[in-house]
Amino acid sequence: MTLPLGYAYSATYAGIRQAERNDLALIVSGLPATAAGVFTQNRVQAAPVRLCRRHLKLSRGLVGAVLVNAGNANCATRTGDAAAAATAKAAAKLLKLPVPQVLAASTGVIGVELDPKLVTNALPTLIGGLNPDRFLDAADAILTTDLVRKTAFAEVKLRRATVRIAGMTKGSGMIHPQMATTLGFVMTDANIPAAPLRAMLKRTVEQSYNRISVDGDTSTNDTLLLLANGACGVRPDPKEMAKVEAGVAEVMQSLAKAIARDGEGARKLITIVVSGAPTNDAAARMARAIANSPLVKTAVAGSDPNWGRILSAAGNSGVPFDPSKTDISMQNVTVCRGGLAAPFSEGELKQKLDAPECEIRVAVRGKGKGAARFWTCDFTEGYIRINASYRT
Repeated sequence: MTLPLGYAYSATYAGIRQAERNDLALIVSGLPATAAGVFTQNRVQAAPVRLCRRHLKLSRGLVGAVLVNAGNANCATRTGDAAAAATAKAAAKLLKLPVPQVLAASTGVIGVELDPKLVTNALPTLIGGLNPDRFLDAADAILTTDLVRKTAFAEVKLRRATVRIAGMTKGSGMIHPQMATTLGFVMTDANIPAAPLRAMLKRTVEQSYNRISVDGDTSTNDTLLLLANGACGVRPDPKEMAKVEAGVAEVMQSLAKAIARDGEGARKLITIVVSGAPTNDAAARMARAIANSPLVKTAVAGSDPNWGRILSAAGNSGVPFDPSKTDISMQNVTVCRGGLAAPFSEGELKQKLDAPECEIRVAVRGKGKGAARFWTCDFTEGYIRINASYRT
């Protein structure tokens, strides 16, 4: 685990969750960090999302701290905006930061009032516990129905210094991003100005968080933040900036895949690769349609090589293609060639499909060069059972 310089982390139990485990996390940058964010496109948006948008604009993209609570989404309530503002203001006062340099994020149950005093009363303990080594404590505190911690790290060696990148995320249900998904926080110690950082986040999110799906529901709280505090002492030159972006993309793809792998009730990670579509966007739309098909997801759950469901889902994507020039493989076994059944051993393929990971490839033969990779998970009885309960 290699952590970027200049950040400190903390976590504590504030009493927001019913279960007594840490539910409040804090990320602080010793120097105000340049920040970029992407947020849910759900028309129902939680109060912290609105606060983040407003504060990023007021601070011109400078952030000193991110305050995150789990167990309550602070969404669709009468006092949500006031609660988010009160907690950010209290944190700013104790950290001696301008209020707009404090961002907030929440995750948990929708429609339950959040008592801001639970957060403000816990802030002295939370701030007192800040330490550069408490990254994992913060990563654990933001989890809700997640079964595993989700973190990723990378190092990028430049001519004058080594840039470090670290990310934490949470998410298991309500995963179907349009801009971001769940909560994600990626930190680097590179010195990156605001405009290039925003462009970097836009490109990397498209290849990571925007390429996963679990259940087809976009959350009201989706927030993904990228922070760059310059603590390594180096601003990458234009050629080096591409290397840093590749490191950020690596971290974000790892985090995104971890979300799909940990989908509620899931047992298998599914990777969908589409090639030969008219454009990259068309390939992504086709892959997303396959990923969101309950019939495809249940077939993989049952280790059933029913490739007709894959072809049908591709046809429902709205992407123009010729089925008679389309090949499909599952686990590197060709099951469809030219839109028709290909000879394969169903028994052997079933055994391969029993693995914890499944790869589906759809290749359209023609003039198109569009390609995309997408991640999802299988659909099981466990998903229905988990979502029948009301838990945080």
